[in-house]
Formats: sequence, C-alpha cells, structure tokens
Amino acid sequence: MMTAFRLTTITLLLAVFSNSAATLYVSLGSTNPTPPYTNWATAATNIQDAIEASADGDLILVTYFGNGAGGGADSAVLIGCVLSNNLSYYGGGVENSTLYNCTLTGNLTFIDGDYTANGGGASGCTLTDCIISGNSSLTGAGASGSTLVNCTVVHNSANDTGGGVNSCTLANCIVYFNTALKGTNYSDDSSLSYCDTTPLPASGFGNVTNDPAFVRLADDDFHQQANSPCINAGNNAYVTSTSDLDGNPRIVSGTVDIGAYEYQGTGSVISYAWLQQYGLPTDGSADFIDSDGDGMNNWQEWICGTCPTNAQSGLRLGSATPAGTNITVTWHSVAGVNYFLERSTNLASPFMHLASFIMGQAGTTSYADTNAGGAGQVFYRMGVLPSGAN
Repeated sequence: MMTAFRLTTITLLLAVFSNSAATLYVSLGSTNPTPPYTNWATAATNIQDAIEASADGDLILVTYFGNGAGGGADSAVLIGCVLSNNLSYYGGGVENSTLYNCTLTGNLTFIDGDYTANGGGASGCTLTDCIISGNSSLTGAGASGSTLVNCTVVHNSANDTGGGVNSCTLANCIVYFNTALKGTNYSDDSSLSYCDTTPLPASGFGNVTNDPAFVRLADDDFHQQANSPCINAGNNAYVTSTSDLDGNPRIVSGTVDIGAYEYQGTGSVISYAWLQQYGLPTDGSADFIDSDGDGMNNWQEWICGTCPTNAQSGLRLGSATPAGTNITVTWHSVAGVNYFLERSTNLASPFMHLASFIMGQAGTTSYADTNAGGAGQVFYRMGVLPSGAN
C-alpha cells in the first residue's frame, strides 16, 4: 500500500525552499535509514523523519500498512498533503490529526473482530479547507467523529451509515453525491451549519440543498461554476484560514463560500443560493434594488433574513409594552438572526446600547428592558448584527 504526501508547507521546522523538488522514501522495514532518504534502500522508518528532512514542495512516498488506526497518519499536523489509497481498521486515511489544505482520496477501512470500521477518510480529526472524496468504510466513509470547516466531501461510500460523514460537526462544507445504506450524505447525529447538502439537516442552521454546480463533477473538479449556490453562502464566523485549497484568498466579495475552494470571479456580494431562491440575478445588478418596495434593498433583506419579494416581510418593531418599571419590546424576527437593541429618552440624544446577540425566534422576538423605570417617554431601535450570511 503506497501513500503520497505532497508537502507544500513544512511543519515542525522553519520552511526551507529549494529550486527543484526531491522524492523522499519511508518504509517500516527499512534496515538502513539514512538521511535524506532518497531511495528505498536508505528509506526512513517513519514519516516524521522524512518530513524533517524534506523541503517545500518535496514528495514523500510511504509504503507500509497503518496498524489499527490511521493508515496514512496518526496524531499528526498535516498541511498541504495528499493521503491516498491507505488502509486501516479505522481512520483509513488519517486518525486523531489536524489537517489544513489536504486531499484525502481512495482510503478505506475494514471490519476485523471488534473493530468498528469507521472513518474511511478521517477519524477523530479536525479538517480545514480539505477535499475528502472516493473513500470507503462501514460508517462515515468520508469522515467520522471529526470537525470540518470549509471542506468538500463528495463521492464517498459507506456500507451502513453516513456516506459522507458520521457523528461529525461541519460548517461551510459541501457534503453531496455520497452513498450509504442510510444517511446518504450524513448521519442523523451529525450537525451541519451553512453547508450545502441534501436532505436539509435537522441539526444546524443556514444550510442549502441546491446542487453545488461543480465545474466537472465526473473529473473530480470540485471548483464552483459561476452560478454555484455555494458562492457567498457560508458564514465568516467559522473562518480561521486566509487562503483556500488553491492558495487563493479565502474570502472574496465579503462573504466566505461553502466548500474547499473560493470562487475568484466577480458577481453579487449576496449569497447566490439566497438570490436563486427568490429568482434574483447573481451578477450583482439586483444587490441594492428594493424589489418589493418595503424600504429595504435586497442586500439588507439578505442580512435580515427577510423576504425580498414580500413587502410585509421586513425588519420592524411590533410593540413596547410597559409592566411596572419594565418595558417589553417585541419585533418581527427570523430564527437564527442576531439582533441588537438600543434605547434613548429622545430622538435628539444618542441611543444607549441595551443588548447584543439576541437570537431571533421564528415570527417574533421579545426583550425585557428592566432598567427603563421612571424614565418617562423612551424610544427604542433595533437592528441586525451581520454574520456574513444571515
């Protein structure tokens, strides 16, 4: 079984740059491990030794079977690596590791005795800006028990549950075109937010179910087409990296895309999935037009989570009801949107901040102002805290 690690960033050492890439070798049975491990006769006996002897852009070939867990790597930090065609009891590609800008493909797990055979691509890992495709397992063919941010999980196959992921937490991810006996793309105990998958998950929020519109699905080109619903449809709050899998800027047009790649073209600054839902163009021409004449343009409607084609759907206060020294303020709201509330004694004075991150409920949301007693006439205003994709 052979694994190729294509290193674009050196970990655990200062980066070293070379004019031409070298190939380094790792073999568990090597009897003469000699740096820089340039052939099978002098191969290193573990991956870490080869990584420490490598330079930026080098290729490391590994030829040994992963014992128990982590066919390609276990308890490692991997950046810019390819883990392919590995085999293990669980964590076929990688186990208990942190991965950035990596590709996991063609890895698998198998059943033997009491082993549960889960996590064909990854098990117990944290993955950011990664591609996970073509992996196989009993459960969680793409990943199991892992956290994924801005990953693309496609074409994985589970014999039982979770063709894409099993028992995972995901944000800004594409989980599509996977197969399984049940839980085609994800298991019921997974949580997905701001992801593109189908069916719509019961746990999480901000998800879309549209076909991700890859450039060439059959050829595993998982970049977005210009009309992909994944463009601008993620949430910036989950982003921790500055570049995508290609090394391009991670956020373009103000809002992160869903998936491992960031669309680098021009167009609307609004979520394409949201625009498509209401039949609005994605070329930017409708961004700042008030389509329903309610005083809010389409960008504002998107931020507020209101409907751009219904004038009755808008950001507005409903009532302010006094009760002793308290005043309960109620407004029309959308579930999952964060609101703030402010108060003033007259419209000429500055407004005082009362509360932020008031999580909106479906229909209406209320807030009890317990410090308004004896103030006489008061004015309230509320607004939305943009998260990048509400």
